[in-house]
Amino acid sequence: MLPKTTRTGQLNGTCTSSVDMELFLHYSLIPSLFIILILSFLQRREHRRQRDDTSYLLGNRFGIIMPLDFVGTFSNRWSYGIAFGATANKVMFLFSEGYQPLQIPQWAQAFELLIGGLEVGLSHFPFFACLSSEFQLVSSTLGFCYSLIWFAVTILQVSQCPHGQFVGKYETLVFYWPSLLCLAFLLGRFLYMFVKALRVHLGWELQVEEKPVLEAHQAEHVKQLLRTPHSQEEKKSWFQTRIYEWDPCFQFPSRMIGTIVLAFICLYLFIVIEFCMFVYVRDELDMFENKLESYITSVNHSGILTPGILQVKELISVTKGVWVATILPASLTCVSYLFHILVCYRKHIKRLWAGDKHFLPLRFHNPASSESVVAIARYSGWQIAYILWGYLIIHVVQSLCGMAIMYGLVLPIVHKQGLEMLRGLGIGILTISIVVGLMILQMWIAASFFLQPKLGTADKQKPLALNNRKAFHNFNYFLFFYNVLLGLGACLSRLFISCLLGTWLIARIDRTIMQSGYEGADMGFSAWIGMLYVDHYHTNPVLVSFCHILITDHRERKLQQTTKYWCLNQLAGPRVSARSRTRWLLLQTLINNPRLVMLRKSKLGHSSQESQILMTCSES
Repeated sequence: MLPKTTRTGQLNGTCTSSVDMELFLHYSLIPSLFIILILSFLQRREHRRQRDDTSYLLGNRFGIIMPLDFVGTFSNRWSYGIAFGATANKVMFLFSEGYQPLQIPQWAQAFELLIGGLEVGLSHFPFFACLSSEFQLVSSTLGFCYSLIWFAVTILQVSQCPHGQFVGKYETLVFYWPSLLCLAFLLGRFLYMFVKALRVHLGWELQVEEKPVLEAHQAEHVKQLLRTPHSQEEKKSWFQTRIYEWDPCFQFPSRMIGTIVLAFICLYLFIVIEFCMFVYVRDELDMFENKLESYITSVNHSGILTPGILQVKELISVTKGVWVATILPASLTCVSYLFHILVCYRKHIKRLWAGDKHFLPLRFHNPASSESVVAIARYSGWQIAYILWGYLIIHVVQSLCGMAIMYGLVLPIVHKQGLEMLRGLGIGILTISIVVGLMILQMWIAASFFLQPKLGTADKQKPLALNNRKAFHNFNYFLFFYNVLLGLGACLSRLFISCLLGTWLIARIDRTIMQSGYEGADMGFSAWIGMLYVDHYHTNPVLVSFCHILITDHRERKLQQTTKYWCLNQLAGPRVSARSRTRWLLLQTLINNPRLVMLRKSKLGHSSQESQILMTCSES
């Protein structure tokens, strides 16, 4: 648990701000609910209720507001990502369990965290709702005003208490500049939306068509599949071969972009908080070292505890130096993981599109639908938590490795014990070399004397057929006792390598660290697989293209029927009113489908008359 001063970001020892960010978060729910009600009033429901339903009085108003499509949104991706970035400070408060809106017992802390998460989500809901609303003239105005309120309050907070007791000058700005940058971007985005919507409203620009079912990159992907592959592929650069190759026929969904942006900002804030904690611990250790130095001075460097105290001081000094030195490599490791997650997402989802499931464990070939739906809701939050905890674990492991290097190589040279260190290092390397050499020798003997010759000249290796069986059995017998001792070292090396790889890859949610057969115990990997399946089933370009063809064909048929009726109405003859034409078309529909009469709303005497008319028409 982090101290209160660190958790809240108010790291000012003597400064008292007039703005309480937690109190402002509570009050921000009022304009948030007001904006949600306005957008819900403008949003029309697709299906109206029946008269016996109480919601029928609302008409088709007050539809459900959707912040963003977590599955199929490919447009406006970076705006949603920046909106997620604006929530980074509050997400870090939730991650450190520092935001507790209620005082409830310890056993019900999970409910308190749930309530806190819902409150944070509701307070930032208008950012996403205003970005995704169809009524851009109103939503851009509301979104601009709401973003401006958050921006002004954050600026006031930073300007009143800019400095702190850990980082020093501009400490509060160090914590809040990512959120300020995101809010400034949202202000510009809402202003651009307002100007564009106003020009459309005034008739200066054409109205943008509704969101297409088939995105442009999905259509290009299907076209690429239908093309004949080229015999000669273009020569790729070293960056494209080894690191990343851009694919114009693929786009990451908004969920992935928002997750990565928020993970970057949360990782930055986590590193800053960790550094603040390090400064606090370092100051405490410096005070402890001063006390030890005072004791050594008081006994005139002749006390019994003096050698031990000097070793403790050396340990503290080495630990502080190694911890600071490993901040950068641990940070770069987690940053590389974030980019690598995007690469793995594209690689895995393309394999699923092609019907290839061999890269998945066998039990994940047909996951439960409910697990996949829950997984896509869990993935983004779990990915951020895995990155943050993974950074801390990787930092600790790298620090331990640094300590081992310092005590094994550097400090012996500092204490003028370099020759002894080199002698011990040489003996260790020689021992390992002999063991590895004996293992290689066993392989060479087995390949040279105990296997039959190759069946053909083109074979890469000899067949698995024993030769010189008597010598082989003697070989096994005499090496049996030696391999018992060798197996002990192999077991320890297995444990060491498993721990090292497990801690090193703990932040990689796309790769399980469990052994084969136990992948189901890795909840993070299960969330990754479930998320991939949901995206595969809902954004597969071939499937979306097929649905697009069906919808387009249906619209064309409907347009042809409408055109046919319009042409009939334009023929020469007596003019018929629109109401009479509609009733005639209704009668024609009911004659062709008599069962629809029973489903129509009943009026006094009308249903029986319609039934008689239909019976007469059908008999004639």
